[in-house]
Amino acid sequence: MKNIVNIDAEFITLGQLLKHVNLISSGGMAKWFLSEYVVYVDNEKEDRRGRKLFPGTMIDIPGEGTFFIQSTKSDKEEAEQDNRESEA
Repeated sequence: MKNIVNIDAEFITLGQLLKHVNLISSGGMAKWFLSEYVVYVDNEKEDRRGRKLFPGTMIDIPGEGTFFIQSTKSDKEEAEQDNRESEA
């Protein structure tokens, strides 16, 4: 079963995701979790807690679930943010 994880930022890190979906209770546990469990990001094994997860990314943790990153921003909001960043 796929679980949708909505984010309102450009990305979320793997460590933040683990905490957000209640697989760990604090960010400090991310390194331990990734050393004990196999985690796949877009079908590739991943063990970096700082791995950036963008909308459209799929994370599979066997025995725990599959998670799909989705943006809560509208296309218009994303285009406006891109314009502001390119002007800076």
